[in-house]
Amino acid sequence: MKTVRLIDIAKKAEVSEATVSRVLNNKPGVSEDTRQNVLAAIDSMGYERPTQLREKASGLVGLITPELTNPIFPAFAQAIETLLARHGYTPMLCTQTTGGVHEDDFVRTLLERGVSGIIYVSGQHADLNTDPGRYRRLRRRGVPIVLINGFVEGVDAPFISNDDVGSMEVAIRFLAQLGHTEIGLATGPERYVPVVRKAMGFRHAMRDTIGKDDVEHLIATTLFTVEGGAEAARQLVDQGVTAIVCGSDIMALGAIREIRQMGLRVPEDVSVIGYDDSLLVSFTDPPLTTIRQNVQGISEAAVQALLDEITGSGTRRGEHLFRPELVVRASTAPAPAGRPPAV
Repeated sequence: MKTVRLIDIAKKAEVSEATVSRVLNNKPGVSEDTRQNVLAAIDSMGYERPTQLREKASGLVGLITPELTNPIFPAFAQAIETLLARHGYTPMLCTQTTGGVHEDDFVRTLLERGVSGIIYVSGQHADLNTDPGRYRRLRRRGVPIVLINGFVEGVDAPFISNDDVGSMEVAIRFLAQLGHTEIGLATGPERYVPVVRKAMGFRHAMRDTIGKDDVEHLIATTLFTVEGGAEAARQLVDQGVTAIVCGSDIMALGAIREIRQMGLRVPEDVSVIGYDDSLLVSFTDPPLTTIRQNVQGISEAAVQALLDEITGSGTRRGEHLFRPELVVRASTAPAPAGRPPAV
């Protein structure tokens, strides 16, 4: 457990240390808005609330995300935290990292704190190799949960996802209009639901739009990292593609770097499309054409679904899909008439 430092909490809450002290000691003279702001700072920094304040923790909501190095996850966290705060709930952000605290351990801690519900963003529910029983057990206990970007059969909870299959259809149709027929897909490990869906959408779109049935050699599954994007690009360029659709913006940046290192140009020789529309990709070199996830819309739907679960007002279970938007920038261009060999 962290040692409480008044100065850290004061900076986070943008109040004086004296105000923090009054809140911690449950003293009068502090407005309710300021009190809630200080309590939110305490929770978000991982401090333990003083015993006399724990009965006020019923408004806590757990927010479990993957690592924050991928800009799409901080975007989701910020949007969801802001929406929860507007409804009077204090989010507790739990970030999973490789070798760090496991999702199940976070959940145990959240339940001990008496959270009102939990929102998962690309959690274990997106991993086909994990046991879905963890979510069924939570539902049997009556814990309200909402799961974003992943799906588990037989779990009685709302799922909110980006339409990964539709995303590939949009991307392939756009590239086909630019004259591309040799198109590759660079994405992450096949164990994840969004990857399976992207690959499915890619196969369908290549068949229906381009007329290609045998496209397995045009699918490169690596890691959702810059290095993974570079490795996938190397594999696909060797297959002769003139365009690559990536499973994330981070992968797309790695792909662009590798294509250039191979002596080719983006987009003159190889067009690249990212996925997410992360912060700053409009300022990359070249600005990245990408498939935008509706982060705000998905976040609003997830928070509303959780509030409906908490209040018992009812919400439609199953999966709700959000149609993505293709944002065209300078990393895509018409297919080259003839591409120079890689060097």
